[in-house]
Amino acid sequence: MSRPYGYLFVWLGLLLLANREARPGRADDKPATGPVSFYKQVRPIFQENCQGCHQPAKAGGGFVITHVARILKGGESGDPGVVPGKPDEGALLSQITPEDGKPPVMPKDRTPLSAAQIALVRRWIEEGAHDDTPAAANVLVDMDHPPVYTAPPVLTSLRFSPDGGLLAVSGYHEVLLYKADGSELVARLVGLSERIESAVFSPDGKWLAVTGGSPCRMGEVQIWNLQSRELAVSHPVTYDTVYGASWSGDGKLVAFGCSDNSVRVIEARSGKQVLFQGAHADLVVGTVFSTKDTHLVSISRDGSMKLIEVATQRFIDNITSITPSLLKGGLMALARDPSKDELLAGGADGVPEIYKMFRTQARQIGDDFNLIRKFDALPGRVFAVCYNADGSRIAAAGSLDGHGEARVYQAGDGKLVSRFELANCGLYAIGYRPDGKVLAVGGFDGTVRLIDPETGKPIREFLAVPGNAAKIASK
Repeated sequence: MSRPYGYLFVWLGLLLLANREARPGRADDKPATGPVSFYKQVRPIFQENCQGCHQPAKAGGGFVITHVARILKGGESGDPGVVPGKPDEGALLSQITPEDGKPPVMPKDRTPLSAAQIALVRRWIEEGAHDDTPAAANVLVDMDHPPVYTAPPVLTSLRFSPDGGLLAVSGYHEVLLYKADGSELVARLVGLSERIESAVFSPDGKWLAVTGGSPCRMGEVQIWNLQSRELAVSHPVTYDTVYGASWSGDGKLVAFGCSDNSVRVIEARSGKQVLFQGAHADLVVGTVFSTKDTHLVSISRDGSMKLIEVATQRFIDNITSITPSLLKGGLMALARDPSKDELLAGGADGVPEIYKMFRTQARQIGDDFNLIRKFDALPGRVFAVCYNADGSRIAAAGSLDGHGEARVYQAGDGKLVSRFELANCGLYAIGYRPDGKVLAVGGFDGTVRLIDPETGKPIREFLAVPGNAAKIASK
């Protein structure tokens, strides 16, 4: 073996070893000796394979697998899920273990657990099914035990419903649904994810797609039925928060970006993954479908905007320039013109830009051919962008040194329409009401501000915290 190839194989071996060490919850990567830790070893297995259907917000068969006490209790059958020290007497192990060559009952419609994972769960039960979950991570938060706020949450997402009647506001462990004018809290959609990164209404307004997770532990996509206020789908994915949800125009697919640099698409009704693309070199924070749903666009902290063909999952093109000197830091925000395939993006350089989605001439070195228009730079970074319903206005929100600013421009010629500034609050979320008469902005202080987009003047503001909002506001 020549020396260069020898170095290559050594490097690949080290890389594979590092990847194995970096994968939490893989039972076959753990030593066979020593007490089994529920929190470090068993919980990640359940998180990856089971909690999509067995969690407080979506307890299939009445069985919840996110807390040891609920696992021991079991489900609607009345049988205990686990009997400490007696693995063959509880229902859990029999459900995940193959029998007589037949696949196990659970996880339903998913890849069965490996033999090593099943053995690890058995050992945990044999050793007494001890709960070593840290107290801070063992707090129960669900629809019956909603979050109690001691400080307002940082707002990362604001979206109006298609009919303009509701405003979805990101919270802690939940999405808060307010009447569009902020006068009344209509519903609290409480789920597993501690951090909410995006909450987006389906085109028909009947569903809400939510992305988020618990940093460094889990990512999750939630699909909520807004009529019943029930969680229809929980799709656990990766071991960190996920970002930038978007719906296909027909309401059948939901796309999102991940911290593992991937772009993914799932079926909204089943949670089945139908697209995976790993062309980005950094965290993916935004996605949007083309007008005909044939293509998907994603943005990343790597500074690029990429075009993907949905049917084949193929990377097609870099929409932005790939010339290093033209990349001004990561992209943070993405929106599509409601009626055509033009894209509004913003990021680290503070400059909102409109690009056409599809290239009509061959790429040339150093070109930025798809760029249609640049707008005046906001101070600091752009964290959120949006179009109004007819595409005649664009809005962008950003932050610099704790100060926030939102601006509205004419999309056609780049003329500044209005400006809204906050001296001590960075702005991270923005959304146009469908009638174009109200713009919602929010950020660090947890206050939703409704402003007139044509003048930049405030219309109304409210603290996006239920129950104890007045107490927090008075501090």
